[in-house]
Amino acid sequence: MPRFALKIEYNGQSFSGWQRQASVPSIQQCVEESLAKLEPDVPSIAAAGRTDAGVHALGQVAHCDMAKAWDPFRLSEALNHHLKPHPIAITACASVAGEWHARFSAVERRYLFRLVVRRAPLVHDKGHAWRVQNALNIDAMRAGAAHLIGKHDFTTFRASICQAKSPVKSIDEITIEERDYPGGQEVQFHIRARSFLHNQVRSIVGTLERVGAGAWGPGDVKAALDARDRAACGPVSPPDGLYLISVGYPDDPFT
Repeated sequence: MPRFALKIEYNGQSFSGWQRQASVPSIQQCVEESLAKLEPDVPSIAAAGRTDAGVHALGQVAHCDMAKAWDPFRLSEALNHHLKPHPIAITACASVAGEWHARFSAVERRYLFRLVVRRAPLVHDKGHAWRVQNALNIDAMRAGAAHLIGKHDFTTFRASICQAKSPVKSIDEITIEERDYPGGQEVQFHIRARSFLHNQVRSIVGTLERVGAGAWGPGDVKAALDARDRAACGPVSPPDGLYLISVGYPDDPFT
């Protein structure tokens, strides 16, 4: 069966997450139902990352197997037609080899977390950024984040329901940037790794926010990491503001 890679953008606010679940809406379900309108017997699709409820994506990647050798552009156009009015779009489509896998062929995943510091509630970015009201010390957060770079046991920073076989992961980058925002300030966390544990990014951001607020010191992040105990983690940030930005492959199928 011809295999196709799909680059997918979505607003996660109204979904229970990527993965299909009984009785609740998911992004996977919407894409699979749209594929079924093109070919009735399309197998279930696989994605590079199972984003949680409320999490967004600009560059999620999935693959599907079709009976027909579709032109990739026509396949993406047909899918976007059937995905209306869901807040989901296929932004690229490519033909790939039969052994290519959206999840297992990936070598890098990049996440963005948007945090807005301002007193006033968010209007246009409600559900798309985490709002905190008090000023944050960016340099302190950067110092705390430095303890998380590299290969570590991230037991402290993963959900208790995480199904990963090992808590050991390598984080290649945590960059924290400041940007102007109407009535306040936007703080962006750029986090890059080969793979992530369940709730790892949100656990990291929630902990670093405590450092920025002065409730924790930068060294407390290392102490929490070394504890290898979920109870040592700071509060988990809400899904608002978390985006799967891109997935990297040895040979980008979309170039």
